[in-house]
Formats: sequence, C-alpha cells, structure tokens
Amino acid sequence: MKRVLLLIFLLFSTLVATPSIIIKVEIKGAIGPAHSRLLLNALSEAQKQNAKALLIELDTPGGLSSSMREMVQTITNSSIPVITHVAPKGARAASAGTYLLYASHIAAMSSGTNLGAATPISLIPPSNLQESNETESTAEKKAINDAIAYITSLAQMNERNVTWAVNAVESAESLSAQDALRLGVIDLVADGVTPLLEKLEGRTIKLLGKSVQLHIAGSTVVPFEADWKIRFLSTVTDPNIAYIFLLIALYGIFFEMINPGAVFPGVIGAIAGIFALYALNMLPFSYAGLLLILLGIAFMVAEVFVAGFGILGIGGVVSFVFGSLLLFDTDTLGRTVSLSLIIAFSLLSLAFFIVVANLYVRSRSAKVVTGAEDMIGSDGEVVKSDQGGYYVLCHGEIWHAQSDTLLTVGQKVQVLELQGLVLRVQPKEE
Repeated sequence: MKRVLLLIFLLFSTLVATPSIIIKVEIKGAIGPAHSRLLLNALSEAQKQNAKALLIELDTPGGLSSSMREMVQTITNSSIPVITHVAPKGARAASAGTYLLYASHIAAMSSGTNLGAATPISLIPPSNLQESNETESTAEKKAINDAIAYITSLAQMNERNVTWAVNAVESAESLSAQDALRLGVIDLVADGVTPLLEKLEGRTIKLLGKSVQLHIAGSTVVPFEADWKIRFLSTVTDPNIAYIFLLIALYGIFFEMINPGAVFPGVIGAIAGIFALYALNMLPFSYAGLLLILLGIAFMVAEVFVAGFGILGIGGVVSFVFGSLLLFDTDTLGRTVSLSLIIAFSLLSLAFFIVVANLYVRSRSAKVVTGAEDMIGSDGEVVKSDQGGYYVLCHGEIWHAQSDTLLTVGQKVQVLELQGLVLRVQPKEE
C-alpha cells in the first residue's frame, strides 16, 4: 500500500513539475510565402511539444491572397487551439490579417490596434480602354463575391459577426479594438501575453467540431524562431531584394555578352537570375513593368551606339523608372520597391551605359598599337637587297622582306602582311 501511494505521489509530482507550454510565433509585415511556411512549422513544433496552444502575434498591412488562404487552412485544420493576438499597441490586422483573425479559434487585440479593409485587390490590368470596363467589372465582382463567401464561412464557423465581415470586404470598413469587441468581431481585448492567457482561462472553444475548455493561465510561453530556409525565403521574396537580384542578373548577363570570356559577370548574373526568377515566381508582378525595365535598358544601350542629343538615354531612364514603379503592386503586397532604390539604380544605370559602356566601345574600336597586328599597314624603308629578297627597317628593327615589285635601296614601302618573321611589302605611294 505504501508503495502504491509513493508511486502515485511521484507521478503527481512529475505532472505538477512539468509546466504547460504555449508556442508563440510572430507574423509581422506583409503576408507572403515565408509567413505561410513559418506558421506551418510553428504549428508542427507546437504539436511535437504537446503545447496547450499556438499563439500568433499579428501585425500586418495585408498581403498575398494565396499565402493567406494557406495560413487559414493551417489554422482551421489545427489539432490544438490557435490564438491570434493583434499586438503590440499600434499594430493592425488589415486585409489578409482580418481573415486570419476570423479563422482563429480565439481572436484578440491589444488596445490601440485596428483591423479591417479586407477588399481583395485585382491584379488583372485592363487590356484596352474601350473593352476593359466590362471585363474588369466582372473580374472584380467575382473576386469580391468569392471573398465575401470565404470570410462569411469563417465567421459562421467561429460564431463571429457576419454582417461586419461582409462590410469589411464590400466597403473596406475598419474597426478599432474596442469597437471590434463590442460588435462581436473578436473575443477579447488584452494588453500583453499574461493578461491574455488569464482572460482565456476556462473559456470553451470549438476545435475540429468538438468543444474544448482552455486551461492555459500560467503556461510558459516559448518563442518560435524561423529557420534559415524561412529567413532566406523571406529575404528573397522582399520586393526590394527581388528587384536588386533582377537588375544584377540583367547587367551581369549583358556585360558577359559584350565581353565574352569574362566569366565572372556571367556567373554572378546567372546566379542572381535564378534567385530573381524564384522570387518572381513567388510574388505577383506586372509583365508591363518588367518589359518597361528591359526597354529602358535597351534605350540606354542604344544611346551609346547612336549619335544624338541624349533622347534615347532620357527615354531609357523614364522607361526604367516607370517599369520599376509598376513591377510590384503595393496594395496587394503591402509594400513595393523603395523609391530611393529605384532612383539610385536609374542614375547608376545611366552612368554605367553612358560612361563605362562608352569607354568599352571606344577601347574595342581603337587601333592596335602592339603585337603583330600593329605591323600591318606600317611604313618601312629598304636598307639592303639581295637575291633572297630585301631587308627593311620597320619600327626600329631590320626585317627580312619580300615583294612582288622590284624595289631599290632607300625606297619607302608599306607592310601588307606578316608571315612568320618575313614581311610582305609593296612600294608606298607618295
């Protein structure tokens, strides 16, 4: 009997000594592929460690619809509770962030935060001014109706305000934290993790169709850090980094083409090109913007070879700048290429093609001043003749020479070609 009691005491002590944990992951900035991968890995880690819940600290202006939907699927199919907390004060859950809040088992906000403006942004540019209105209107209606149905299903699943969710999509409405709580859009307002967990203690939620009661007060919060793959993906899919890789690829390949055998520019350009293609595959970009960038570079290259008043160069810079501005959509990604970066690369490109490329072209067309090629067309003087030919003074040296024309000593000649160490010459015309 004593042994049984001792065993029960040890087991109870072990359970008490092992605190419950909550995995916390931060989702900051525009929603993209890296955030989708980050959330999936964080949830997997939480399940491995038998965490009581996964806590998402959210602050986003929106982002890619495809990545947002992947994250929503991860949350709604989670076997452990997912708590999304818009924090710290001053943070927001706009556009895609609103869907994530509606999908979460618990939606919380800090005071001084806001959510909303969930209207989808169309990425389809009008093909022409006369025929685009009807097509664009139809595409917008489809996108909005799809978004309304999507957020409505999320609101119904977690018993949140459906009417306001529809207004957030149709009219891009936004709410403060207190108004969101009053209208039943979120579950609670809490400043800080500890107050949040205390307010959630004993609350009942629906998890995969079952009612589950939360016992998370006093749990140890363990931050989840992104691995190198996610950090790399986040870096590459940043519009500024993707833009830099794209330009390095274009310049590297261009320099390799005008200077075959340099190797280094071609290698760097090829590597940067792979990274750029990977980023463009992950991010929605405008083909019109990309073509304008290529057209701008082509104009600046043409300025080097075509004599003019700089019209091509100016046109190239203008095309380059507009293409850079149109390459990524700010409303969709929540960010775009920095204007200062665009201006810097535009001026650098112009300087490169006008100055460096111009010097390169001049050096390639300059007359050879050394080596055997320099002998062709040079002037000489016959200093001796014999039965085997002639001896000619050329470039300060005596050369054996041959000629199809009879020559005399002291006569001026011109070199036609060099055959080994023998010059082929002809009389120089006065």
